[in-house]
Amino acid sequence: MPLLGGNVDGSGTPVPVASAAARASAGKGRSAPVAPLRGLRQADLLVVAPFSLSAKVLATVSRQPAVTSAEPLEAAKIKINGTFTAVLGVNPSTFRSYADKSIASSDQLWQGVADGGVAVSYTMGTLDRLALGGKVTALGRTRQQLPVVAFGTVGIGGVNAVMSDATARSLGVPASNAIVISASPASVPSLTARISKLLPSGAGVEPLVTLVTGTSSAGVAPGIVATGGDAMTAAELTAALRAAESRRGLPYVWGAAGPSSFDCSGLVQWAFAQAGVAMPRVAADQARTGAAVPVSQLQPGDLLFYHTDPTDPGYISHVAIYLGNGWMIQAPQPGMDVQIVPASFGSEFAGAIRVYPRVAAALAGSPV
Repeated sequence: MPLLGGNVDGSGTPVPVASAAARASAGKGRSAPVAPLRGLRQADLLVVAPFSLSAKVLATVSRQPAVTSAEPLEAAKIKINGTFTAVLGVNPSTFRSYADKSIASSDQLWQGVADGGVAVSYTMGTLDRLALGGKVTALGRTRQQLPVVAFGTVGIGGVNAVMSDATARSLGVPASNAIVISASPASVPSLTARISKLLPSGAGVEPLVTLVTGTSSAGVAPGIVATGGDAMTAAELTAALRAAESRRGLPYVWGAAGPSSFDCSGLVQWAFAQAGVAMPRVAADQARTGAAVPVSQLQPGDLLFYHTDPTDPGYISHVAIYLGNGWMIQAPQPGMDVQIVPASFGSEFAGAIRVYPRVAAALAGSPV
């Protein structure tokens, strides 16, 4: 593995970045210098369409009350090394403000993206055993070999790779088919409804993960969204738990969702599907599918979430299913199998939710 670059955020968390020599040897040559970071913005909503959004749509969205900024970009699922991966194509100089602090601060990361490389999430990079400075195969409408310039999670749920807008367009992603929006947090629900009425047919808007701040007196750890709905029936819970337990001993494979291999969120999605409950694909979105549950009130079938990404300590990057009596089932990491282990409530624990099928189905079916 090439030597890492030296970017470190204010808390001392290293951002794994390929060395300048590795980036130069693997990339397409240096582009114009990326602009320095000028403040941070919260990514609160994401608009996505299967077609390019006009400048008029961007202007209309930007003018909405409570919108503080709006940035056009590309968003799509393309195959990276054979696995469909949610990818953003961005202007590195401007989009960096919407990323997590440690990633936003990394000049080397964003310069590498501008130069034609791809930055993958820390989870994808480590679990898929990618090599910094090595290449991955990106397959959209065209096929390209892209250098991996950094491991870093931007903090937008489910997004596992970031490349330049030029690179995304060269892979066939429609230009400016998405908009990331920063807004007053309290206004997000009403703003989401208002923007959805302004978008052309086929486009959708979704709030991004909004985290509960602080640990409540009831014992709910920070990182889980509280929402409303109807919980699963006893029959649905039994079917989901039996399905999950039937996968015990099968191998962990990054990006796999069954039936013979799984990653952590793939196991959850597959098991709940056997009970007729549609779930979104990634842990960060699965954390939004129900109401927060304190540890003292956990029941079988509740989902347990964890922060395991040092480049974005607030990002939910692992999920397990609570089985009851202090046990959980999970797909842990490469080289290990689906296992039943004591439930963990240590420093990486982000909280728990009780799944509401209607909420889960809405998120699973979202165009975003």
